[in-house]
Amino acid sequence: MRPFLFMLCFLGLTATTTFAQGAALPAPLPAPPQVAASYSSQELDRVVSPIALYPDPLLAQVLSASTFSPDIPAAAQWADQHHYLSSAQLPAAMSTDQLPWQPSVQALLPFPQVLDMMASSMPWTEELGAAFLVSPTQVMDAVQRQRQAAYSYGYLRSNAQIAVSAGPYIEITPVNPAIIVVPYYDPSIVFVAPRPRFAVSTAIRFGVGINLGVGFAPWGWGTTRFGWGQHVMYVNNAPWQRTWTNRTSYVHPYTAMPRYNVSSPRVADQHMLSPRSPRERAADSSGQRRKEEHRAPAPSKPAQNKKGRGGR
Repeated sequence: MRPFLFMLCFLGLTATTTFAQGAALPAPLPAPPQVAASYSSQELDRVVSPIALYPDPLLAQVLSASTFSPDIPAAAQWADQHHYLSSAQLPAAMSTDQLPWQPSVQALLPFPQVLDMMASSMPWTEELGAAFLVSPTQVMDAVQRQRQAAYSYGYLRSNAQIAVSAGPYIEITPVNPAIIVVPYYDPSIVFVAPRPRFAVSTAIRFGVGINLGVGFAPWGWGTTRFGWGQHVMYVNNAPWQRTWTNRTSYVHPYTAMPRYNVSSPRVADQHMLSPRSPRERAADSSGQRRKEEHRAPAPSKPAQNKKGRGGR
């Protein structure tokens, strides 16, 4: 039995939901048995391997969102149904629909492929969230071990999309802070020594960059990073401090980020619901440029009273 199995049962039953500002919060539940010490570094390496090479801002958003794993499936569905909205249109749509999920989960809505991965692998998402709640320091260390391995074998290098630092701690930052790319790689390849004559430069591919400008600032984009040496993750310029103990009461500060009660009726969706086609989904999952097959209907124009036949 995996060491985190006991915690995952509780995580599924007691994970925090989003509460309206000022709403009463339930009392925190007792902390689980101290099992972090028995969770080996190899197991943690396995848990973080699918996301260890994500650029730091995206990695931080995934880690924080994973601690609210019950929100992930519904958010993935919303992202899929609204995938046709441009990055310029998306912030307004997110606000108009009064989404009830945690801001860290909403921050991933521009990346339907990432939410789809998390939603389709919920045991892993729950495991990642539980690990980060109980032992964030060890999780960050596991990320660094994986990055060091990928760098030492020549797979991880700076390119036109990302800048890779080669200090005692490896940082992966976007070349353009407003453009976030998702890397695509096979963990069974990039964290082990390459075969002879294997082209290591082809092992990591980068998808189409997503432009997350000032419109996404309320969700922490542009102000989310790591202090690797201090083992601190900053989301929206504030240290992320959600733990297993305070998971039912912790509310992370976000700038101008309204919260909506998850138990209240949702407002009617204001947009066309159109899930991705198989071709669009395949393009997203492989990091290829998606040929959009859906278009939002043009806004209707108010009727004009024209003179002429039947007019006055």
